[in-house]
Amino acid sequence: MKKLVLTYGLIGGAVSVIGYLITMLTGHTNMMVSMVIGFASMLAAFSLIFVATVKYRNAHGGVITFGNALQIGLYISLITATIYVVVWLFYLYNIYPDFAEKLSAQYLDSLRADGETEKVIAEKTAEMNQFVLDYKKPWFVVMKTYEEILPLGIIVSLISALILKRKPKLQQ
Repeated sequence: MKKLVLTYGLIGGAVSVIGYLITMLTGHTNMMVSMVIGFASMLAAFSLIFVATVKYRNAHGGVITFGNALQIGLYISLITATIYVVVWLFYLYNIYPDFAEKLSAQYLDSLRADGETEKVIAEKTAEMNQFVLDYKKPWFVVMKTYEEILPLGIIVSLISALILKRKPKLQQ
């Protein structure tokens, strides 16, 4: 199982990073477009959980427990997410150090464009200023980035385990 989850976790990590590459190479500055591309690449990466689980099940006589299937999915999710986090840290600190400031500015501009009240804008400005300060802390960036990708991996792992579990057939 180790080789299987490591292989598919590394491939998943590479697939999840494709979202960054697409965003960088196409020059998308709109955060929403970038988030959609990133989410799509995460979903593509986590679809490998199904492939790995079926491969494991087939190698074990067509049988896999819910627990083993979930374990495969969670390990692949953790490896994929860790690669995603490490690449984001590199990208953030070396290529896009003003990410938090730009995200904050775009968010506040969108509130103004939507006609929000000055009170709401003032509250959100204070929240975003705190976010910008927090984003200067590496541990905060790591936790926020895991928070971005890992829940999706956990959900896909659960769905995969529920769908693909198969008990051994009773012999008559």
